[in-house]
Amino acid sequence: MQPPLLSQKGARFTESVIRGMSVEARKYGAVNLAQGKPDFAAPQLIKDAACEAIQADNNQYEITWGSQPLREAIAEHAGWHLGLKVDPDTEITVVCGATEAMLVAMLSLINPGDEVILTEPFYENYWPDCVIAGATPRFVRLNPPDWTFDPDQLAAAFNERTKAILICNPNNPTGTVLPREQLQLVADLCQKWNVIALTDEIYEHILYDGHKHLALATFDGMHDRTVTISGMSKTYAVTGWRIGTMMAAPKLTHAFRQMHDYVSIGAAAPLQQAGAVAYRMPRSYYAGLAADYQERRDRVCNALEEIGFGLVKPQGAYYVMADFSAFVPGEPDDVAFAQHLVRDVGVAVVPGSSFFNHKPLGRRFVRFCFAKKDDTLEEGMKRLRTLRVMV
Repeated sequence: MQPPLLSQKGARFTESVIRGMSVEARKYGAVNLAQGKPDFAAPQLIKDAACEAIQADNNQYEITWGSQPLREAIAEHAGWHLGLKVDPDTEITVVCGATEAMLVAMLSLINPGDEVILTEPFYENYWPDCVIAGATPRFVRLNPPDWTFDPDQLAAAFNERTKAILICNPNNPTGTVLPREQLQLVADLCQKWNVIALTDEIYEHILYDGHKHLALATFDGMHDRTVTISGMSKTYAVTGWRIGTMMAAPKLTHAFRQMHDYVSIGAAAPLQQAGAVAYRMPRSYYAGLAADYQERRDRVCNALEEIGFGLVKPQGAYYVMADFSAFVPGEPDDVAFAQHLVRDVGVAVVPGSSFFNHKPLGRRFVRFCFAKKDDTLEEGMKRLRTLRVMV
């Protein structure tokens, strides 16, 4: 008998629902409010820096864990933005996007039988990362409408098999920004159970209504047990550049660099040179970024509520989880509703269940992305205003 063609791990995956909805958007000519990729221009300064790097023939392998100028710029940014003192020589690894960073961290940390705590809903790559690394995921719910976790449920998820907890803050897909007291609880539990915290902080500069970003690594006792993951994609509107960052204590960083070397060797050299420019953008850039996104958030959320969706305005990131049950009598089906929107209404969204392990929890939600030009958002809302109750 021949062995199975596919690995057991690979056979457990399906196509990314988010990326799949982008394919559907192209197919039906829909406004793409599904995938988190801005449709507006990146800052001219960093585009020029990338072009200059290419024209200067900076086109060969960089040092595998990231160019020295980029790592130094990342360390400077972490100092003023996060209040985090980081050694660029021993505590920073540059990888191919935050997505690779999370997988590299898990592959470096996980042994058979280890458990990883995920908050649910979660960004759809996290569960496959657990499968690839061989971890057993344990889920802690973020409860609507404000999408926060119950402290007792979080504490109950920790045990002697817990190796890591994965926190996305600001959160994708809910937009929740964890307050200090909830981050402190995570820190206390990590230290009690000797657990590593993997923090996806890719939306660190996109916060609203006066919310401040707090890095878990700055909490007492957490510097040596936190892996701070971020990157250029969201802050600088360059999701296709795939420049991700990992900050961790030297012992962890050494392991991550070895793993990264064999996963992807290194990130694109000319784009790293541009990254050194990006991380030194004036602080006014970041304030303007948050203000611009807050204006988009308010416009989209106000329109969605007028149309009939239920929601709580996100505190950060650039997504909103919206309850569509007012349009569907009886049992809601998020996949069918998303297909109706993209094919019949001309707007692509992400079915809410794709962010849940327990699918019924997401059946009445869809996720909208508002990282789009004003014209794109206006056209999307115009089309959504044609929505009627489905019968």
